[in-house]
Amino acid sequence: MQNHKILKAKKTDYDLLIILWEASVNATHHFLTQKDIQQYKLLIYEYYFQQLEIFFVKREGNIAGFIGLKKDFIQMLFFAPGEMRKGIGNALIEYAIKHRNAKSIDVNEQNINAIRFYKKMGFEITGRTETDAVGKPYPVISMKLNSSLK
Repeated sequence: MQNHKILKAKKTDYDLLIILWEASVNATHHFLTQKDIQQYKLLIYEYYFQQLEIFFVKREGNIAGFIGLKKDFIQMLFFAPGEMRKGIGNALIEYAIKHRNAKSIDVNEQNINAIRFYKKMGFEITGRTETDAVGKPYPVISMKLNSSLK
């Protein structure tokens, strides 16, 4: 596995981050409509990015993936299409756990690969809601880091 350098995002990085976010969601979140994606995109860009600490990894001069944290909660983790399974997610999650005390995450129930990934990283399912944070009918799985791994 490569040693990925983790960089802290600045407001000037938001335009590139939202482009990566949209590409990632289009590649992985097939359960969302394009209308939903555009609504979430605006919400993330205008609100969430400013509420979070965001860290990213660059590969070959481009942002390959990023993680957004709010205290000990992982709010988001996204990768550029083609950058999955290259150790970037592992590096970002390990950084969040070790250096930011990350302990929990919510993930769309339909995103089976993400749930598998978080389980592999030591997270356990602790709950489920029928709707997402904005009330849309996309069930969300809550996960917490196994206490023996903290």
